[in-house]
Amino acid sequence: MLADKIAEMKPDGLSIVGKTETENIGIEKIIQNVLAATSIRYLILCGKDSQGHCSGQTMLSLAANGIDSNKRVIGSKGKKPVLSNTSIDEVNAFRNQLKVIDLIECDDSNTILAKIDELRKLETNLNVNEHDSIYARPKSNGIETFSVQSKNPYKVKLDKAGYFVIVPKAHTGLIIVEHYSNDNQLLHIVKGDNARDLYWTIIDNKWVTELSHAAYLGKELAIAEMSINHDFKYIQDKA
Repeated sequence: MLADKIAEMKPDGLSIVGKTETENIGIEKIIQNVLAATSIRYLILCGKDSQGHCSGQTMLSLAANGIDSNKRVIGSKGKKPVLSNTSIDEVNAFRNQLKVIDLIECDDSNTILAKIDELRKLETNLNVNEHDSIYARPKSNGIETFSVQSKNPYKVKLDKAGYFVIVPKAHTGLIIVEHYSNDNQLLHIVKGDNARDLYWTIIDNKWVTELSHAAYLGKELAIAEMSINHDFKYIQDKA
């Protein structure tokens, strides 16, 4: 609710606002979005930290300490703060690009808006192009992106384990599905404009092993498609 409230207010200086639940994939998504928007200079952590996962405390630890040789965030109290899909170059670029502001546990929108305005004024006189040039952009991790093809809906093949993160993009009409191994390694990215072609692409590629998981995936993809068609916010039930 806090993220939605701040987004609706659209304060000057705000670039990205959202909720982060996990200390691994959630943190990686923040890094990806920040590196894609090179003008971002500050990251404000606010609201309640996620219990057990400690995503806010993990982000503070990442900013202060970085990651070790196993890609584990040094000093994190989270259950599994391993950034499996993020390179050391990306972590370094992220840490160099911005400063993390600790307002964890603050859910007062006026306090948060005041901090945004304060930080915006600090950056007013910066030349963004010159500021960007000091940071080397990290290389792509080379993960292959799959485009779906229509499949026979009566031909069922179930195989291979893993889980899926579903992200509908209303402005493009596409649904993005990320396939992860159970140790949080990003394996595949598949995209399409309808739930049926997406889940048949996943099944034909043998990325599902359990019938219950296949049923869950079909349900979530259908809801994601409906969220685009009927203009409501999609929140995935479980990954």
